[in-house]
Amino acid sequence: MKTPVVLIIFRRPQTTAKVLDALRQVKPRTLFVIADAPRASAMGEIEKSQETRQLLETIDWDCELYKNYSESNLGVFRRVSTGLDWVFKQVEQAIILEDDCLPHPSFFPFCEELLERYAQDQRIGAISGNNFQPIQPSCSESYYFSRYHHSWGWATWRRAWQYFDMDMTHWPQVRDQHLLSSILEEPQALNYWENIFQQVYDGQIQAWDYRWTLSGWLQSFLNILPSVNLVSNIGFGADASNTVQERHPLANLPTKEIHFPLRHPPFILRNGEADRYTQNTIFSPSLSRRLTRKFSRLMGH
Repeated sequence: MKTPVVLIIFRRPQTTAKVLDALRQVKPRTLFVIADAPRASAMGEIEKSQETRQLLETIDWDCELYKNYSESNLGVFRRVSTGLDWVFKQVEQAIILEDDCLPHPSFFPFCEELLERYAQDQRIGAISGNNFQPIQPSCSESYYFSRYHHSWGWATWRRAWQYFDMDMTHWPQVRDQHLLSSILEEPQALNYWENIFQQVYDGQIQAWDYRWTLSGWLQSFLNILPSVNLVSNIGFGADASNTVQERHPLANLPTKEIHFPLRHPPFILRNGEADRYTQNTIFSPSLSRRLTRKFSRLMGH
């Protein structure tokens, strides 16, 4: 595989080992590794961090390995953003995985082909490996276009990442002039994202992906989402940075193979129906839907 791969690691040797095994199947020629520094105050974190980094010594295929290890703990959102800044100073495009995101082997050629196909298309911001729809948005095409970015295995270009605004410098203007209303038609969605972005801006939520979502929306980016789920998040649990609910509906979702040759959509238009489902079930589910989901878990469904 020619496309560079980025692996973001920290303190999770068990999940990191599984992701490395997945990389071993496709043998990327270039591997960038980003790691935050452990916190001395966190019990056992230094040892787990060292154990995770030592796994890189098990790489047994021919590849150029580049490491970017922080000397102090930056926190998840600053470490990811500064690490990707480092990557895209060196390469034009990359596939990005975190240490708890386990990809199906077909995820890599899917990203690689679409990175080439849309390399110069300024409308496309990123390619994701996730599909959280219960039914494929299209039975005849391999992927669809969405306003939403899912970051559990994804790919992008330097030309898109240059717009990432870690400090959300434009948010006060966007908020005060109600500019999100031109992006989000539904009042519930508008209220949800205005609240989320304000919490991120105020430092109440430490997340890089919300900042990336806002950066992309302000450039009118579309994201590519596959017709089947290609990456499973295997890291839900108490030692996760954000995904701490072990019984979360999106935890350990199964993956499926995407078939080649890819069937490309004839138009570059956002799938509004799929996006409404995503907004209503992933980001701002109604009370009745939350209760239904809770009941299903209690019944073991």
